[in-house]
Amino acid sequence: MNKELEAKIDEILTRGVAEVIDGGHLKKRLLAGEKLRIKLGIDPTSPNLHIGRAVTLLKMRDLQELGHQIVLLVGDFTGIIGDTSDKESERPMLSKGAVEKNMQTYKEQAGKILNMSKVEFHHNSEWLAKLGYAEIGEQADQFSLAEFNARENIKNRLEKGARISLRELLYPLMQGYDSVALKTDLELGGTDQRFNLLAGRHLQKHYGQEQQDILMVNLIEGTDGRKMSSSWGNTVNLTDTPNDMFGKIMSIPDELIVKYFIHCTRVSMEKIKELETDTAFGAMNPRDAKLELAAEIVKIYHGEKEAEKAKEYFVKTISNKEMPEDVREFLVEKEPIAVMDFMVAAGLATSKSDARRKIEQGGVSINGEKIAMIDLVIESGKYDGKIVKVGKIHFVKISFK
Repeated sequence: MNKELEAKIDEILTRGVAEVIDGGHLKKRLLAGEKLRIKLGIDPTSPNLHIGRAVTLLKMRDLQELGHQIVLLVGDFTGIIGDTSDKESERPMLSKGAVEKNMQTYKEQAGKILNMSKVEFHHNSEWLAKLGYAEIGEQADQFSLAEFNARENIKNRLEKGARISLRELLYPLMQGYDSVALKTDLELGGTDQRFNLLAGRHLQKHYGQEQQDILMVNLIEGTDGRKMSSSWGNTVNLTDTPNDMFGKIMSIPDELIVKYFIHCTRVSMEKIKELETDTAFGAMNPRDAKLELAAEIVKIYHGEKEAEKAKEYFVKTISNKEMPEDVREFLVEKEPIAVMDFMVAAGLATSKSDARRKIEQGGVSINGEKIAMIDLVIESGKYDGKIVKVGKIHFVKISFK
């Protein structure tokens, strides 16, 4: 037996993994060199994929490197219906237009990790949009209401008297049928997807297929310590610039450093254990460990050169509190302009409410002086050439026509 291959497979099945269903069967197939069809489904609920989603994508890359067939599924149909597996309340239905807009660059974003030339790519509207009441009724008959209600988040909502729509009962059927349509051998997902992943096994058995194995990865926390979620704005996005990505990683709580190394990088487990010991016993400062972590993550998505530049930028502007040499200039075309409008126009805030929040939290300054008034007006003569700083790493120079 190839010991190197076995060690690689063991790491795939354990690193960042919460549970493997039928693990013995899966390991036997992997060791036998069988070419498996390995599926990952992503619903386009946001325009950006984040590194929490990338935990499964990295695992898919590991399996792709072993020669398996990666099947990446964008849930354009299930995205409209909405999965509430990880929600404490009902997820609203998305419009078809919103879903189409969100998923425009998913293939490109996934390509930062996977070799997309070898990936089988699908949208689940290919088969789900064609199903009628007869097929849906047949699938629904395979599950009981009690099984659905036993799920922790559903149980909690029932106890609180919160609304649960019948639409939510249909979602696991749809994800499960995806596995039937794609003849999946192995499906990956987060721990919050357990019921939906098992639905795939259940429906495959009903349709006379061999049941897929399941590999569930741990969910990771975002920059604020809560579960990483686009709706909470605590994400590190694959589309972030190197400087933004580096800065966000540096802002995570120290207790997440090791978890991020395990789940979000491919630094060897031996090195991670050494780092964990060194930081625990004071041989390494957590800040230095975090600098190494940020560089490793930026390297995956932007390359080694950009990672080094981002590290240098962070050390200069944050640690040494120096002004960046190449501050981006924003031209004000119509003045005067309210500071919140300026921030949105210059890309320093996603909305006026976001700008207000940042100002009220004391995170906005002009030439080193914190802005105290949300109704501040920027005009020429007084603000030409001045630097607006938002947070620790965002700088923009004001200029006028």
